Amino acid sequence: MTQPAYQRIADDLRQQIIDGRLAPGERVLSRAQIRERYEVSDQVAIGAVRLLISEGFLEARSGSGTYVRRRPELKRLARSWYGASGRDTSPFRTEMAKQGREGTWRVSSETDSASQAVAERLAIQAGNAVMTSRYTFLADGRPVMLSTSWEPLALTGDTPIMFPEEGPHAGAGVVARMRTIGQHIESVQEIVTARPVLQSEAELLDEPLGSVVLVIRRTYRTAERPVETADIIVPTDRYEAEYVLPVE
Repeated sequence: MTQPAYQRIADDLRQQIIDGRLAPGERVLSRAQIRERYEVSDQVAIGAVRLLISEGFLEARSGSGTYVRRRPELKRLARSWYGASGRDTSPFRTEMAKQGREGTWRVSSETDSASQAVAERLAIQAGNAVMTSRYTFLADGRPVMLSTSWEPLALTGDTPIMFPEEGPHAGAGVVARMRTIGQHIESVQEIVTARPVLQSEAELLDEPLGSVVLVIRRTYRTAERPVETADIIVPTDRYEAEYVLPVE
């Protein structure tokens, strides 16, 4: 199948950006220059530039031209937070402190009915009551990560941890919170995929549409059952995920 001309041009410019031949902040070819170099029409040249803008590689400046987008410094997100679970503190706040930044978050929690997908992850029946919590995590006041978590109310209902960010254990990690009601987490599973950011996520993360995000599907388990599952959304231009796994 023949690749459309605008995609071929976008591929070439994208590779130049990835390789560093086009540096952050550098002005890229004008529409007329693209048309001349690649021997294409104005419409094709415009299509190539618009694609790269939508992907977050370029940014248009009114009256000035189009430039390679400056990306934030890439930070490493250590997925070894579970080692800090013995302390009654937030793993996210601990990780941000290691980077010299202040970790905070905004959250809203509400009772809900488990969808089929969430029910399968929690080993409960679809429609069962869950506590749904939607987080926006911030570093030095800037949004860096989103998370939506679900906990079965059959387990946490009418306990001090029913609302994850209220009560005496507010701000603690899942492992520490669950321990207070006799649930001792023994394992955590993470399934990592990537996809384009959704518009609602882009607005919360201040990311351009077309950006790619990591989706970390995490589930905490005791020896008997899953006790919490979450979808964690991480912008790939800000973080890379690091996994340190013990060898038995």
